[in-house]
Amino acid sequence: MGETPSSPTISTKLQWIAEQAKAAPDMAFTTLAHHIDIDWLREAFRRTRKDGATGVDGQSADEYATNLEGNLRSLLDRAKSGTYRAPPVRRVHIPKGDGTQTRPIGIPTFEDKVLQRAVAMLLEAVYEQDFLDCSYGFRPGRSAHQALDTLQHDLVKMGGGWVLEVDVRKFYDTLDHGHLRELLRRRVRDGVVLRLIGKWLNAGVLEGLGLSYPETGTPQGGVISPLLANIYLHAVVDEWFVHDVKPRLQSRALLVRYADDMVFVFAQEQDARRVFDVLPKRFERYGLELHPDKTRLLDFRRSDRKPGSDVGPGSRAFDMLGFTHFWGHSCRGKWVVRKKTASDRLSRALRRTRDWCRTHRHDPVPEQHHVLSQKMRGHYAYYGVTFNYRALQSFYWEVTSAWRKWLARRSFAARRRCTWPWMMNLLKRLPLPRPRIVHAFDAQLPLWPMRAVAGGHT
Repeated sequence: MGETPSSPTISTKLQWIAEQAKAAPDMAFTTLAHHIDIDWLREAFRRTRKDGATGVDGQSADEYATNLEGNLRSLLDRAKSGTYRAPPVRRVHIPKGDGTQTRPIGIPTFEDKVLQRAVAMLLEAVYEQDFLDCSYGFRPGRSAHQALDTLQHDLVKMGGGWVLEVDVRKFYDTLDHGHLRELLRRRVRDGVVLRLIGKWLNAGVLEGLGLSYPETGTPQGGVISPLLANIYLHAVVDEWFVHDVKPRLQSRALLVRYADDMVFVFAQEQDARRVFDVLPKRFERYGLELHPDKTRLLDFRRSDRKPGSDVGPGSRAFDMLGFTHFWGHSCRGKWVVRKKTASDRLSRALRRTRDWCRTHRHDPVPEQHHVLSQKMRGHYAYYGVTFNYRALQSFYWEVTSAWRKWLARRSFAARRRCTWPWMMNLLKRLPLPRPRIVHAFDAQLPLWPMRAVAGGHT
């Protein structure tokens, strides 16, 4: 089946749901599942990623598409009649942070992904009218770089402040099913939709040969999991902070959240400490726990506004979405919040690339070059931001060095041949992508002039 744009019928349905949700923000939808028909499932199939890992049944997207109409009609009948059984998710572990820990990922079957996508389309049309501007993760038309730009813009505009970094310990594993159902029923009371979500929450987890049934959490990796997480944190954090907390504060404050990665910024220390003290109780009320070591309050005022401070990434910096944020100077000598690749993310990217070079060192050199080029372009596409060129350059040379090292270990003769002059000649024939800035610094940001002070910046 060819990839075609969303049909006018589906777009009309989604628009109607969105208009109803926006017009009646306190209304609970009692009938939504009737919108899911065979055309809706075709659109859900079109939107589902086709190159992902397979679930417990081992069925790929291509295999499912060989009898697409029959499979979708069977799926529709089972979903509407209540006989659909959510298969267990296949759990795998991927490296996390500096590589010493892993993150569990749940991989549903392809058919389960299609049905999850169909339900997510319904819920997204409703909840996009409710979600606040401070939320950026896994939302249409929003991205991590928009969250980073907003954070950078507001920090520069405020001249810094007190930053509260929040880390929710094992959020996707500890999300409380009871609270989630309660939050969902505020807006959705359609029995078919709620029953399907309940089946996904209670689906087993297959890890190796062991099958378990966790009582909390939603598999990180499921199609609908990011939306459920946003619904949960919208009530737990966003609404609470914007509607209940901010009106009680003495000065300006803001929240930037990308899924469960969030940062609060306060203009005054007193406001920051009040929220810092009450935040663990707020999360505990909904079955969540803040990481005691990774949740911290940071004095992130400009260094000319506090005594005994230096400029640079080592002085009162914080991490968010893979970047370390710190105060520095623009090329025009103005104050600006700069970003550089977080050290753990850079180390992880290099470790994965080195492992790939070692594993594939006997592949044909042009094939190695093609894959490495893709990896490097992907790295630049995310980390290619203004002020981060040095980290990109370091990544380029480390990858080049790793490639030469493992090409030299293909054989004894290769070890003698693969010198650096030989490598430079190879790069002339098969050049690796050079570092480039993809996300340029917004020239419209307000830049504060530096104030020279005797004895340095104070």
